[in-house]
Amino acid sequence: METLAFIPSPPAGEIHLGPVPLRGYAFCIIVGVFIAVWLGGRRWVARGGKVGTVADIAVWGVPFGLVGGRLYHVITDYQLYFGAGRHPIDALKIWDGGLGIWGAVALGALGAWIGCRRRGIPLPAYADAVAPGVALAQAVGRWGNWFNQELYGRPTTLPWGLKIDAAHRPVATPDVATYHPTFLYESLWCVGVALLVIWADRRFRLGHGRAFGLYVAAYTVGRFWVEYMRVDDAHHILGLRLNDWTSILVFLAAVAGIVISARRSPGREEIVEPAAVEDLGADSGDSGSSDGSADSSKQRSEPAEPARQSAAKPAEGSGSTEVVSETPGKKG
Repeated sequence: METLAFIPSPPAGEIHLGPVPLRGYAFCIIVGVFIAVWLGGRRWVARGGKVGTVADIAVWGVPFGLVGGRLYHVITDYQLYFGAGRHPIDALKIWDGGLGIWGAVALGALGAWIGCRRRGIPLPAYADAVAPGVALAQAVGRWGNWFNQELYGRPTTLPWGLKIDAAHRPVATPDVATYHPTFLYESLWCVGVALLVIWADRRFRLGHGRAFGLYVAAYTVGRFWVEYMRVDDAHHILGLRLNDWTSILVFLAAVAGIVISARRSPGREEIVEPAAVEDLGADSGDSGSSDGSADSSKQRSEPAEPARQSAAKPAEGSGSTEVVSETPGKKG
């Protein structure tokens, strides 16, 4: 059956910023990181944190996340880089694609923990703040697969099918041009996850890591069915792709974490960044001192009340005036 409409693939995997070429995959990752830091920063400040804290901790989290994502991909798809006819050096070429979200989140969390520890911040509170931003970063990052013409789904004749160039088609279907755009499905799902977390956080005041847990649980549900549609090479266990099993296990862990957190620490953290409270207290103290000094100066500038004068009253039975002292004394 002939396809009447389709989504075209980009003619090249690079974006040219003037004379500077930039890999589309890397560009999507960079944009995603900026969105995550921007939105996470706004949510952190709204919770009582300091401006710039999210970006400072991201300096630790992002590099760790990139390394973790690449390690997960290389370990689970080692056959692409090691063995006869393969080039191990290609494992370092992150710009050609290949980041596993599971490794990125796991090692990225380790980097964020280091950054939080250095600033005396609880990691769960930080994770709750950045959760929707991370989901949006994934939504943008998935478009890197579009630039590389990779990680698409089964053949389809639907009008939103993705046209893949002959050089990037599966060996089993070299004559089929259009496939399910699983990158688009997952991108839209991640946007929905971000909106869900933002809504639930406002509605239920999620805290102590529960907003992040909701993000993880919701993402894994979508990742399961998107992963099931993909046709790229993958390890299979009992008929399911490895990432499907990973989705199931991570989903169960996220739900368990939400339940345990709700029982142990209901509500939301009152203080997420002690330094912000200290700064606020210092500012209030400075303001109070200034007001106090002004009051003292005002009091000093005002003239003292005149001393009470002795009261004079006419003496009974005479026309003379008797001075009555107000100094207390014994009654006789």
